[in-house]
Amino acid sequence: MTKIKKEKTAPEEEATGTEKSYQELIANINPIANPLASRKLSKKLYKCVKKAAKLKQIRRGVKEVQKFINKGETGIVVLAGDTLPIDVYCHLPVMCEDRNLPYAYIPSKVDLGSSAGSKRPTCVIMIKPHDEYKEAYDECLEEVSALPKPV
Repeated sequence: MTKIKKEKTAPEEEATGTEKSYQELIANINPIANPLASRKLSKKLYKCVKKAAKLKQIRRGVKEVQKFINKGETGIVVLAGDTLPIDVYCHLPVMCEDRNLPYAYIPSKVDLGSSAGSKRPTCVIMIKPHDEYKEAYDECLEEVSALPKPV
């Protein structure tokens, strides 16, 4: 007699239980989160952040990003749209515009932190350019620069 193997439950069902969809994340964003990256651009930015984090080419957190923007460092600034209170980082887009740095908002600080290899949510990250991930960086840079700036 042969043993009958039990069917395993699909792991996809378990994974989607904790992850929120893009539409659910957009419902929680701040009124200043403009320009907001599309779902496709958000994914590209997360991948670029992940690659940059492996090579230690990111600046994480308001204090660190602000310090290096003032020092004249270049890169793409990625801000989380669901950060409260807004006063924590509302000055960064103005600093980016003054120095012609591209910036974009993404819907979730939890996803931004996890893509940077951290367990803590992160409200702002600067991705520095590097030869290892130049294609992904240039693609993100082009799309972020094309986003309409708020008036």
